Amino acid sequence: QHYSGLEEAVYRNIQACKELAQTTRTAYGPNGMNKMVINHLEKLFVTNDAATILRELEVQHPAAKMLVMASHMQEQEVGDGTNFVLVFAGVLLELAEDLLRMGLSVSEASYILITVIEGYEKASKKALEILPDLVCCSAKNLRDVEEVASLLHTSVMSKQYGNEQFLAKLIAQACVSILPDSGHFNVDNIRVCKIVGAGISASSVLHGMVFKKETEGDVTSVKDAKIAVYSCPFDGMITETKGTVLIKNAEELMNFSKGEENLMDLQVKAIADSGANVVVTGGKVADMALHYANKYNLMLVRLNSKWDLRRLCKTVGATALPRLTPPTLEEMGHCNSVYLSEVGDTQVVVFKHEKEDGAISTILIRGSTDNLMDDIERAVDDGVNTFKVLTRDKRLVPGGGATEIELAKQITSYGETCPNLDQYAIKKFAEAFEAIPRALAENSGVKANEVISKLYAMHQEGKKNVGFDIEAEAAAVKDMLEAGVLDTYLGKFWGIKLATNAAVTVLRVDQIIMAKPAGGPKPPSGKKDWDEDQND
Repeated sequence: QHYSGLEEAVYRNIQACKELAQTTRTAYGPNGMNKMVINHLEKLFVTNDAATILRELEVQHPAAKMLVMASHMQEQEVGDGTNFVLVFAGVLLELAEDLLRMGLSVSEASYILITVIEGYEKASKKALEILPDLVCCSAKNLRDVEEVASLLHTSVMSKQYGNEQFLAKLIAQACVSILPDSGHFNVDNIRVCKIVGAGISASSVLHGMVFKKETEGDVTSVKDAKIAVYSCPFDGMITETKGTVLIKNAEELMNFSKGEENLMDLQVKAIADSGANVVVTGGKVADMALHYANKYNLMLVRLNSKWDLRRLCKTVGATALPRLTPPTLEEMGHCNSVYLSEVGDTQVVVFKHEKEDGAISTILIRGSTDNLMDDIERAVDDGVNTFKVLTRDKRLVPGGGATEIELAKQITSYGETCPNLDQYAIKKFAEAFEAIPRALAENSGVKANEVISKLYAMHQEGKKNVGFDIEAEAAAVKDMLEAGVLDTYLGKFWGIKLATNAAVTVLRVDQIIMAKPAGGPKPPSGKKDWDEDQND
């Protein structure tokens, strides 16, 4: 069979996208397999998180990059569901290829392609209209830790199956404690500190911030801390221009260094007199300054990262000062205690708030290896993002493939009512939704066709919330609302929208034109030192 240039280009693009989607498809769901990704810096990642896999892969094919961009958009918009976008878009393209291969003549290739695109767009629009009717419940109170923990189970379960109860509780405690009255939740306010040792069950939540640092001076603990924050080094002032000092005898030398000491003494004393008992600096700490800090009982903490310094200012309500001037009461920060602690064999400085309505919470993750803790951090990240989505829209839809099968059922019925050729594309769009429960079943080692036929049978009876039971031995289904397996409405909404957009964009491409340097021989490199005499 001969294909036109148009079809050939489309098939090549579809093939690249299918291969990419297949990579992450086996990582879908709680029973998904982990991938070992070694990035261009030879760093090893062991994860089943699609966002991380795509971030570390170097995808060369321009069409496959479209899918990567769609999943990145999902990550930015919702923070979860990146694998859904990839798997769904990959299956849409696979089914579009089936439609193109239905023995059409060369002259009709572009016509059928446009029909497929129109059909997909119609079906996507219909799916987004049906989706609000599939909402099974809504979050009632986002300040109730138990309720929030139950809503976060599903997103944490897909990354850390078995630990979801414990981790969801931790994330819920951290999120609820810093949720402002306005309801505008900032993901950046939940910090993660990873310390090797113990196990996952030793992880905890702290109201405040934790830094993997040691204190600089002798003071290691301060109650009722008043904190002065400096973005400059904790050192004497250095003049902008160089000066020459002429010293004639030993006495002048002694007086010169004494003058420097006195100046440093006065500066540190002024800070201590202002009421501050903790000093945080963003630069190096001079030995002389450290001596006087110990003399006046000041606790000294050095933070190299300017981002950490900014977050600390936000946590304790301090203003970062650019020069070593005594802080005013408004510029000083406050927290209940600052102390040096040992977690495992790692020294950490803790800025702790007793009251729960602080600006920043830290989740302290413990684990046996760095890779394990990185994976837990990703699960925490997904959980926190899910909480943020719930602050925007409290609606929830059933998980476990229940929403997808119901959409497939209703869109197939809608396709039957369409008189034109695009009904084939609409039915294929409906069929694409089956890929989600199919992936869940395959990754759980269960016959996928059996699961899908059981799901359709239950949904025909009007049981909209029935999805695949991943914990059963055989192909079993159960009510997802009762099981507490719920997905966010916004996650599904954006997933369907972005996956369809990516698939349609790939189908619209008939040529890939890459700007590369023109061919031909390279210019001569020229001999070095050609103008020097050979006899020298």
